Amino acid sequence: MNFKSFPEIKSERLLLRKLKESDDAVILYLRSDETINQYIERPENRKTKTIEQALQFINEITDDYHNNKSVTWGIIYKNEPQLIGTICLWNISENNTLAEVGYALNPAFQNKGIMSEALNCVINFGFNELKLDKIEAFTHHKNESSKKILEKNGFTFMENRKDQDNDANSIYELLNSQS
Repeated sequence: MNFKSFPEIKSERLLLRKLKESDDAVILYLRSDETINQYIERPENRKTKTIEQALQFINEITDDYHNNKSVTWGIIYKNEPQLIGTICLWNISENNTLAEVGYALNPAFQNKGIMSEALNCVINFGFNELKLDKIEAFTHHKNESSKKILEKNGFTFMENRKDQDNDANSIYELLNSQS
């Protein structure tokens, strides 16, 4: 996962771009809003409660990108600078065959197909550019919206797998059909 420059992705309506420090207020909102985070169990030291912590998070994911650990995109509408969500590939295996997808979207933009469109872009990127064999998603078993997006985009619920770190999570996976 070595890139000369950050891999921006364009779709019909969206631009997936690198997060910037000026996104700090939206990152704070996405990582602290009760509705968005109702199904996310973050340890206290990973919670974002201040602008300073939002900036620290942006710097951490930028470092993780430069260290080939993850790639996180900000989701915006084309020609509109306002960040509306994030999506990432992280927990990338050392041999670059497996990654986990994660995402968050401002509730004002939900139920418009935005996350499905962004996820489709990231799946294509993961399989075609990173040559991943599999993408996984861990989502709370009560998060019906997330499960619906995953299933719509071809992910399969792995009934026999359990998240060792969180019993409330359901695990989904998508295999690269070309590998």
